[in-house]
Amino acid sequence: MKKLGILALLLVLIAPLFADDQVDVGYAFGMLVAGSIKNTGVSVNVDQVIEGLRDVLTGKPTKITTNQAQTEVQAAVQTASAKKGTDNLAAGKAFLDANAKKTGVTTTASGLQYTVLTQGSGPKPKATDTVKVNYEGKLLDGTVFDSSYARKTPATFPLNGVIPGWTEGVQLMPVGSKYRFFVPSALAYGEKGAGGTIGPNAVLIFDVELISIETGKQ
Repeated sequence: MKKLGILALLLVLIAPLFADDQVDVGYAFGMLVAGSIKNTGVSVNVDQVIEGLRDVLTGKPTKITTNQAQTEVQAAVQTASAKKGTDNLAAGKAFLDANAKKTGVTTTASGLQYTVLTQGSGPKPKATDTVKVNYEGKLLDGTVFDSSYARKTPATFPLNGVIPGWTEGVQLMPVGSKYRFFVPSALAYGEKGAGGTIGPNAVLIFDVELISIETGKQ
């Protein structure tokens, strides 16, 4: 919502500054607006979007007020989010049910699933410890949403300051281990999701390498 409002406002404010030959800038703004719309998950009629942009940019009277537009968008976003959450919940349950039957997969009492990729021989951290890890997080469709490997920098954080699936899972790992965790949405970001990539009720898959326990180091 906020992104859409800001972009629309910018378009209105700077439209008079654009010359006809500066089509690259206009196209760039169009891309940003389209990206913001796609992130909401709402299906729109492209012709209507173009009509709305044209009316505002040319000063033509709009068909609805700004407040009405905001109300329409809010309702559409809420509906799309609810549907996405229902779809993700069903897909996540189906995945975890099937995954639990695979050889090498362990399911804990909380519903967290994991498989051991490499078993280390060091100590295991406590929930109150700070740990250093390398990791990669994916959605069920394989989309990578976060990776310390890509940043080429391990992450250091207090174990009780992350999602419950991590807090529980990393405590199972001896230092030097690498595990793959399959995290139910209830142990991840739940109904709210996170950012523009992790949707509501999304199951997450993490490969986690426990490098060290930092607590108590000088």
